Amino acid sequence: MVKQQVVLVDKNNRKIGVEEKIKAHKEGKLNRAFSIFIFNSNGKLLIQQRAKTKYHSGGLWSNTVCSHPKPDETYLQATHRRLKEEMGFDCKLKKLFCFIYNTGFQNGLIENEYDCVFVGKFDGEPKPNHKEIMNHKWISLNELKKDIISYPNKYSVWLKIALNRIKSLQIKEAIK
Repeated sequence: MVKQQVVLVDKNNRKIGVEEKIKAHKEGKLNRAFSIFIFNSNGKLLIQQRAKTKYHSGGLWSNTVCSHPKPDETYLQATHRRLKEEMGFDCKLKKLFCFIYNTGFQNGLIENEYDCVFVGKFDGEPKPNHKEIMNHKWISLNELKKDIISYPNKYSVWLKIALNRIKSLQIKEAIK
């Protein structure tokens, strides 16, 4: 089996190499990632509960999809691929912004990610891949933000960071 690789980048998102995913996360090397936030026409966000078998953050609630582009993929190719693989649908996506975050986990892995945030609109019923996702639900941003304040340990680190940067106007513009 071929091990998944990630694209290593500098702080300006310029490619500086390729590394096996787990090794990059053990060594805390800065790599490309993306986070997808899918909203419906009612403004509710589709969130997922990560499978317990994930290499970190298993069982936590997170944004619709999060992953890494393959070395030969653009961000848009990767986001559409993973949206179909994880949630069983595809839709138009728009990039909002990128940010860098660095956090360690109890299992010794380190996420040092150059994470680009994409948004889209979908009003159908997702067909999640249960190898990746334990559960999913649509939730209003207000309800989600209140729950994160009450139960921060139920949610992924990157969801909390990205959510604080997403503006309501950006969402409305991206999903119209």
